[in-house]
Amino acid sequence: MLQEKIKELKKKRNAIILAHNYQLSEVQEIADFTGDSLELARIASNVKEDVIVFCGVHFMAETASILAPNKIILFPDMNAGCPLANTITAQDLRDLKEKYKDAIVVSYVNTTAEVKAESDYICTSANAALVVEKIPEKRIIFVPDRNLGYYVSKKVKNKEMIIWDGFCPTHQRILPQDIIRLKEEHKDAKIVVHPECRKEVLDIADEIASTSGILRFCKEDTNKKYIIGTEAGLLYRLRKENPGKEFILASPLAVCPNMKKITLEKILCTLENMEPQVKVPETIREKALKPIERMLSL
Repeated sequence: MLQEKIKELKKKRNAIILAHNYQLSEVQEIADFTGDSLELARIASNVKEDVIVFCGVHFMAETASILAPNKIILFPDMNAGCPLANTITAQDLRDLKEKYKDAIVVSYVNTTAEVKAESDYICTSANAALVVEKIPEKRIIFVPDRNLGYYVSKKVKNKEMIIWDGFCPTHQRILPQDIIRLKEEHKDAKIVVHPECRKEVLDIADEIASTSGILRFCKEDTNKKYIIGTEAGLLYRLRKENPGKEFILASPLAVCPNMKKITLEKILCTLENMEPQVKVPETIREKALKPIERMLSL
């Protein structure tokens, strides 16, 4: 059986499997830890195993390499990139910094290692508002997600936000009219969405949170029905952890094809061959580590 082969080989390689909340259900099942970007970053920085098999998208494996340089980071499909991360390059950010010399750069974790290396702080969807709020400077360059930037600007009023015009295609496909229609059909449902959603969706939500925040809110909240505005993979954990509640996906289009590229077969293959590996060059890693450490210290 495929799962048993993976478990045997994982033990032989002294490996740990980390999976993002948007991964295929069978990948989430085989993982040692499942979580959002912040949770997985913290786990990656503290693992005892020699090998990390990272099941997510490429920037996440890079972040693990930045935080755990002495570990082997296996990434089962090198084609599993992030379109949001690809909306900005390190040169784009250098140009912004040149234009706004007095601004502090806050980069969403959904960026390449090279962009992180040009940043002052990193944030995740779970802590973006907190990071921006705690920075003493008043002018913030926020990259690359315009929707998360809008959400932060609504939460933190005393900052001037210069926001890059990037977005996540998967979350952008969740439309306000889809949610309004579902709400008419399920009047007792609460609308819970990810801050990568377009601002028209954020404005009608009952709760806005990261994937871990959505999981926590739906577990602690007393309501029984929720319209969920994020990538479809999260509904697996929501239903598993809340068997007495109903979860409705806000849009059938909310599926990230890159998050679904990693399969059990590819995990087994990468453990057998010990490749492909993700390794951030040391010169970039050292620069990228500093803004991540600043985030974690907050």
